[in-house]
Amino acid sequence: MNEVRRTAAALEVRGLDVYYGHSHALQGVDLTLEAGVFSVVGRNGMGKTTLCKAIMGLVPVSGGSICIRGDDITRQPPAHIARLGVGYVPQGRRLWRSLSVDEHLQLAAGLRRGAWTVERIYKTFPRLAERKDHGGGQLSGGEQQMLAISRALLTNPRLLIMDEPTEGLAPVIVAQVEEMLLRLGEDGDMSVLVIEQNIGVATAVSGNVAIMVNGRVNRIIDSVRLAADRELQQRLLGVGMHAGLELDLDVPPADTEEKLSPPQTRPGGAIRIYISNPTPPTRWSQPVPIARIEAAARTFSTQVMRLDETTRRAREPVATQTQGPPVVLVVGTLDTKGTELRFIRDIIAGTGLRTRLVDVSTSGRHAASDVSAQEIALNHGRGGSAVFGPDRGAAVTAMAEAFSSWLRRQSNVAGVISAGGSGAASLVAPGMRMLPVGVPKLIVSSVASGDVRPYVGPADITMMHSVADVQGLNSISRAVLANGANALAGMVKARLDQHARKDRDDSGLPSVGITMFGVTTPAVQKIAADLREDFECLVFHATGVGGRSMEKLVDSGQLAGVIDLTTTEVGDLLMGGVFPATDDRFGAIIRSRVPYVGSAGALDMVNFGAPETIPERYRGRKFQIHNPQVTLMRTTAEENERMGHWIADRLNRMDGPVRFFLPEGGVSALDARGQPFWDPDADAALFRTLERNVRQTANRQLIRVPKNINDPEFASTIVSAFRTLFGRIGARRRLAR
Repeated sequence: MNEVRRTAAALEVRGLDVYYGHSHALQGVDLTLEAGVFSVVGRNGMGKTTLCKAIMGLVPVSGGSICIRGDDITRQPPAHIARLGVGYVPQGRRLWRSLSVDEHLQLAAGLRRGAWTVERIYKTFPRLAERKDHGGGQLSGGEQQMLAISRALLTNPRLLIMDEPTEGLAPVIVAQVEEMLLRLGEDGDMSVLVIEQNIGVATAVSGNVAIMVNGRVNRIIDSVRLAADRELQQRLLGVGMHAGLELDLDVPPADTEEKLSPPQTRPGGAIRIYISNPTPPTRWSQPVPIARIEAAARTFSTQVMRLDETTRRAREPVATQTQGPPVVLVVGTLDTKGTELRFIRDIIAGTGLRTRLVDVSTSGRHAASDVSAQEIALNHGRGGSAVFGPDRGAAVTAMAEAFSSWLRRQSNVAGVISAGGSGAASLVAPGMRMLPVGVPKLIVSSVASGDVRPYVGPADITMMHSVADVQGLNSISRAVLANGANALAGMVKARLDQHARKDRDDSGLPSVGITMFGVTTPAVQKIAADLREDFECLVFHATGVGGRSMEKLVDSGQLAGVIDLTTTEVGDLLMGGVFPATDDRFGAIIRSRVPYVGSAGALDMVNFGAPETIPERYRGRKFQIHNPQVTLMRTTAEENERMGHWIADRLNRMDGPVRFFLPEGGVSALDARGQPFWDPDADAALFRTLERNVRQTANRQLIRVPKNINDPEFASTIVSAFRTLFGRIGARRRLAR
């Protein structure tokens, strides 16, 4: 028996059920923590805190068992569980306001003797030593969390349960807690169960992570894979996703072969649709009465919906096929290009890929398809009436918006292809641009031999010239359309094979985006060299499209963080240069809340073409000819103030961790002592404006550095700040191995 207990798991939970009244909060939870640190993540309301309370005996258990080192503690009182060596850091800290820091620690120190003493606590958290005589109500949030953790450590537990230990803490305190958890895991004296919503912390401190969904452990996944894969985080945890999207939670493992069910035939005539949950359910919902389900049922015709019904249905959720095997979308105006699009579809289907024919016609005429134009139109904010109108230009714009909205709801798109003229390209390109980089996108069009920037934008859209107009099948169109179809099929298959290999052996590093210009190249090279062991560094040339491309990857969830060293595109936007950002510069950072480290790189210049192209209003300014086609203009103090106001407004909208560095020794290679753009007064105007207008918090900080932006010490400061915001990736990789 003793031998069994020495080798038993630190924590073993089997079939755990907990009810709150009639609500099933924990539903057959199975969880094993052998040793070290183990993380559990999940959105709010998934049962994480209830799991902690059940282990500690703070809520009644209805079924299942809980064992600590082989001892069954199910339904034991909390005091007995604590004496067996289980420590608890509750969510919300739960401190006594009237007791001092030292009194809190002295009370906890008498429960169990061990390595953790009051003296060791003060060495680990020097801030608590400074505040030892202060009451619990006088401490900051970070200090209270330190004290709550310390109180639990002083019981010298064999198992420590920590519920949201980094909630509401400043990044520097989060990093300190993370370091402590890593040390606890490496020491091996106690095991730690960490309940977290901070993905960075959860994946940094443990080799594997359990994901809780609706009171169950949905899966246990390798932490390195979860940390590096933003798409996986979105699918499993809803990170960065719109609240209205459905999560594909029950995804089969990578080595499970999916079997397609035979296609269902739709019955003719009218059908009766019963909505089993007229009100969206939650875990606390009661069963819906049968009478209410009957009352909510509606009768629909299987024929094409009349256009006058679209207004009534505009606000109703559209049923979309968002799950299942990967699918290639063949999209276009089937009322005029049906023969050509079906030709493309048949070739792709012949390669073994699953296809869906999507109609984006604006004529209102019905065409046989997998997804009708009427269904797409319902995804417009104002319904079909906004799409099927007499004004063709307005109809195309509205249908493009509706298609983008519909496409955003599809989670299994393996590729998209379209064919047609300028109208068809305008219809599908906005939706394609919204898809993640890497998803194959191809447009066969007669406009592909001209300026394709309005269609491609920052995305990886491939455009193929149709040579002859896409109007009927002939020897030329057959050859071109077949090449496009086979090209897309090849791209899709290669990407699916790559993902299959990645799922089997996922050793990829998280990706970080870095912006660079020629005058900030030394700094970027140093930053990339320092990070390359732990991150995949993607460098973007700040020429307008470069910044947009980087933010496109952020929006797609493919960048784990951003080092926006070179923000020069803002200057071109405001002063009319040739490499301008858009008004949405920094928008992806605001939306995604990824860790952001920025700087004022190359804001000392505005870019123009050859000297003769410089606007008349700028004649007489200070210029530097970079090459025959690029002329640089030094910005003034007034222009720097304008840029400072613009950037400050965007930084204030960022809710994620933000550090913005101000290089007092100059913002570019040309803005250094003795160089042609050296102007400390102009730089000071920029820095002063930023400091006056950025609302600094523990999470959003401006930091002055007395170095030029290309100085190695400045680059090292950037790297250190990014590692602090992102977490200890190197430690995570060691633990995973």
